[in-house]
Amino acid sequence: MIPKLCLLLGCAALACWAQPQKVFPYDYSQEDLPNGLRLITVPTDYANIVATYIVVQTGSRNEVEPGHTGFAHLFEHIMFRGTEKYPPQKYNQTLNRIGAASNASTSDDLTTYHTTFSKEDLETVLAMEADRFQHLKYAEPEFKTESLAVLGEYNKNSASPFSKLNEVMQDTAFDKHTYKHTTMGFLKDIQDMPNQYDYSLKFFDRYYRPEYTTIIVVGDVKAKAVRAMVDKYWGEWKRGSYKPDVPVEPEQNGPRTGHVAWPSPTLPIVSVAFKAPAYNDATKETAALDALAYLAFSGTSDLYQKLVVQEQKVDAIMGNAPGSVDPGLFEITARVKKAGDMDYVRDRILETVKAFQEKPVDAARLDTVRKRLRYQVALSMDNSDTIAQILSYYVALKRTPETMNALYDQYTKLTPEDVRQAAAKYLVEKGRTIVTLTGPGGAK
Repeated sequence: MIPKLCLLLGCAALACWAQPQKVFPYDYSQEDLPNGLRLITVPTDYANIVATYIVVQTGSRNEVEPGHTGFAHLFEHIMFRGTEKYPPQKYNQTLNRIGAASNASTSDDLTTYHTTFSKEDLETVLAMEADRFQHLKYAEPEFKTESLAVLGEYNKNSASPFSKLNEVMQDTAFDKHTYKHTTMGFLKDIQDMPNQYDYSLKFFDRYYRPEYTTIIVVGDVKAKAVRAMVDKYWGEWKRGSYKPDVPVEPEQNGPRTGHVAWPSPTLPIVSVAFKAPAYNDATKETAALDALAYLAFSGTSDLYQKLVVQEQKVDAIMGNAPGSVDPGLFEITARVKKAGDMDYVRDRILETVKAFQEKPVDAARLDTVRKRLRYQVALSMDNSDTIAQILSYYVALKRTPETMNALYDQYTKLTPEDVRQAAAKYLVEKGRTIVTLTGPGGAK
C-alpha cells in the first residue's frame, strides 16, 4: 500500500518508496576515540532496557603461534576474574544488584562480552567494563584454575559427535591458516595451558587494546550521553602496536577425506565441505553462497524432501556458507540413520551440488529465498539485546553496521546465474573435504 504522502508528492516520492528499505533500519552513531576504540550507539524505542556488546576482534583466528591455541576462548573465562577495584565477588554483586544479565562468547573471529540492564545503570556497566578491560588482574593459581576449567569444557564438548566431527573437519581441510583449529584449540595445547601463565599476560597485552575493540550500545539511550561516558571511562586506554601475521592458506589441489571412529553407539554423520571465500559485502559472492545453502540444503529444499521426508534415510541435513574474516568452508552435514546408507547420502549431496553448478535455479524460487532471508533477520530485531547481538557479528567482520545493509543490497541484486556461478567456482572437487563419523561396527 502506497502512503498518502507519496500520492501527494507525486512521482519522485513514488520512486523513493520503490527503493528497498535498509535491512538494518535504525539510525545510529559511529564514532572513533583518538585511541582507536570505536563506539556504535543505536537508540531504539524499546523503553528502559539497554544492551552493551563489547566486541574484541580476537578469536581463534588470532592464535598464530604454535602451541598456543585456545587462548582467545580462555580469556572469555579469565575476564571474569576481576580487578583490584572490582574483584569477582563485587563485580557479580553489582550485576545482581542492578538486575543485569551478563555473559560472553568466543568464535573464530571475535570475542564478545554482553550485558543487558536498565538504562539508569549504563554508567555503572560502562565503568565496570572499562576497568576490567584496562586493569584485569589474575594470579597464576587463578590462571591455572581457569585453564583447567577450559580443559573440562573441551572434554564436555568432546562428548558430542558433532563437535568431534567439526574438529577433524577443520584440521583436515586447512593446512596453514589458523582456522585449522577450533575455537577450543588443540587438545595438546589445552593440556599445556596451566604452564602458560606468562604467555597469557602477553596475549592479553596484545589483543585487549582499543584498536581491536568496538563498544555497541543499543536501547533507550542518547548518543551524546553515551559518548561522554565512554570518553570518561575508556578515553585513557592506551593503543597497542601488535598485529598478528595470520598465515595465508595455500590453494587446495585435490579432494581430502577424514574419518572419526566414535567409541559408543551413535547415528553416523557425513559432512561435505568446500573452500569458500571470506565475507565480502562488495560483491555478490557471499550473498550467492548464502542463498545456495538455503536453496539446496534447507528444510524446503528438494534434497531435504527426498532424504528426510520421502526416503527417511536422514534425520537432519543442513548447509552453511562461511561468513568469516578469511576464507572458510561451505559445509553440508547430514546425520544418517544407517551406516550402510552413508555412501548413498554422500552421493546425493554431490549430485545436488553438481545440479546447481550446471543449471540456474528457478527465478521465482530464488526470489522467495531472498525475501525469506531478509525478513528473517529483519523480524528478529525486535528487542535491543537481539539488535546488539546481530550487530556484534557484523562488527567483527567490518566494524560497522553499514555492512549489513551492503550485504543485503547484494541479495536484492542476485540472479539465478549468480548462484550457479558461485557453485561452479567454489563447490569444486579440488577444494573438497569429506569427513565421516560412525560408531562401533560402522563403515568408514
